[in-house]
Formats: sequence, C-alpha cells, structure tokens
Amino acid sequence: MNDPIRLIAGVVRSSGGRQVCDVEVLRGTAADPDAPPDVLFEVSHGATRSMHFDDLRGQLRGDYAADLREFFFVNTDVGAPEVARAVARRIVQAQPRRAALVVCCLLPRTFVDCNRRVDRDTIPAASRPGEMTPGLPPWIREPSDRELLLQRYFAYRDVVTAAFEWVCGNGGLGLFVHTYAPRSVDVPVDENIVANLRAAWAPARIETWPLRADVDLITHDPDGRLLASPLLAQRATAELEAAGFEVKQNATYSLHPVTLAHTFAERFAKATLCLEVRRDLLLAQFTPFQEMTPEPAKVERVAAPLAAAVLAALR
Repeated sequence: MNDPIRLIAGVVRSSGGRQVCDVEVLRGTAADPDAPPDVLFEVSHGATRSMHFDDLRGQLRGDYAADLREFFFVNTDVGAPEVARAVARRIVQAQPRRAALVVCCLLPRTFVDCNRRVDRDTIPAASRPGEMTPGLPPWIREPSDRELLLQRYFAYRDVVTAAFEWVCGNGGLGLFVHTYAPRSVDVPVDENIVANLRAAWAPARIETWPLRADVDLITHDPDGRLLASPLLAQRATAELEAAGFEVKQNATYSLHPVTLAHTFAERFAKATLCLEVRRDLLLAQFTPFQEMTPEPAKVERVAAPLAAAVLAALR
C-alpha cells in the first residue's frame, strides 16, 4: 500500500476500540492512484455531533457536570467538516487529475483539544478570559480519564503529522478549517464555564460583544510573522470577497504557538492556511447550547470560492 496515511490510520483509527478520526482520500477520475494528494484539509475540531460527545463521555469514569454537554455545543466547530469535504469534492471535480485528503478529528475539544500542543506530562488547567483555551480542561480530574484522552490525542496527532508530511512534504497545500461563533465572548474556561457563557449570551448582553468577520484568515503569529501561503491567502480573500463575504486577517486570533496548527505552519512555511468561518453563515439559525446542523446550500456558498482559491494556488 502506497498511502502512508492509510497505513497509520489502520493502526490508530481505533484506540481502545474507538474511532479517533475520519481519514478520507478523494481522487479525481484521472488522478494517479499512487501520487500524494495535492491538498490536505485538517479539521481538528471535527467532533460536532451529540453522538461524538456522548460516545466519549460514556467511556470516562470521572464525575462531570451535566451541563458540560451544552458547552460542547457552543464551543465546537459546527460546519467545519462539511466545508472541508465540500471544498475537497469541488477540487477533484474541477480538475480530475487532482486528489484531496480530509482528516477530521472525532474527539470533542470539551475533553481534549487536538489543536493544542499537549505533552505527556500536561496537567489539566483552566484559562482566563482572553487566553487560549487549554489542551486539557480543568474538569479532567480522574487519572484514568487523563490517560485515555492523552492516548487518543497522540493517536490523532500521529495521523495528522503523517498527513502533513505526505501532502505538504511533497509540494501540496494544507488548510486548517475552523468555524467560530458569531461574537467574541471572553469568559474563563473553568468549572463555571456554562454559567459564564449563559450570562454572556443573555439577550440583554450578547450584542455588547464584538461581531466577528464572516471569514478570518489566520496568517500570522502573535509577533507578526507570516505563517501561511501568501498566494493562497490572497486568492482566498479575492474569491471570498467576490462571493459577498467580509474577509479579514488575524482580526480575532493569531496563529498562537500553543496550537498544533502553528507547529505545522512552521514546518511547512508558505504551504498552509488557517481559516475561521462564522458559524451562523452556515446555519438556518445559530442556537448556542443546542446541537446545530449546517445547511448544505450555505456550506456550498463558502466552499465554491474556497475551492477556486485553492485551485488557483496549486502549482
């Protein structure tokens, strides 16, 4: 078998009998079956359905607040897996010699954040308002739960590391696909997270928080260093704006060194792009604290210009 990502996925796809990620290779009708994919879409916060939360929660032994499920719904990247797959499909349909790889994490960031640099000795911790949310949140107190979550985290990290080596290491592009809530709400991630968020999202208060851009391209680190493909960022801005979206760069976040995306962007300079799409643009209605399902037509409205941008940036 010539696809290293399939070899690794065959080993770590199930960890303790449980799935850690979806790995999908999409090849055009004229694509070389042995060639590396041209583009990788990594969705590190791809656990967006209630079943993802319920499945992992059912394997943990610790005592967890009943309303933690509500935090999962408001804090996961609803629509990101659908956007990634829609862009990948469009690329291989438009240019049948192309291939795309989609890696979608299925571990809820409520318990472990697979877009963080986590070490074997990482201790669960809270974060203050405005800080990056932790890799392991403070409610992970049971040692066996911490070990299980670290096992799954490193299984996923192995897969996505191999994916970037396979694609970007052979001259392809890598996109980190995320979605974010409509407004920037800064609250501490601690034992009172749901109460804090409910207060922040109260009707009388919600409009006091800044409204985010339709799409934010995360191209620079906190020191202003470029960690993205300039051509891909330029084409994404042009195509998305032509489609009617407001596009900014680093308006809400920068590519922080604590993120795993930062690691891959450093490793493959000028071959990646991290982006955030506003979730409410992918939904009939944004309903925090409840499960949300993207609307296919709205997903395609975002996917079409992104696919055009990727195709323009591929050599």
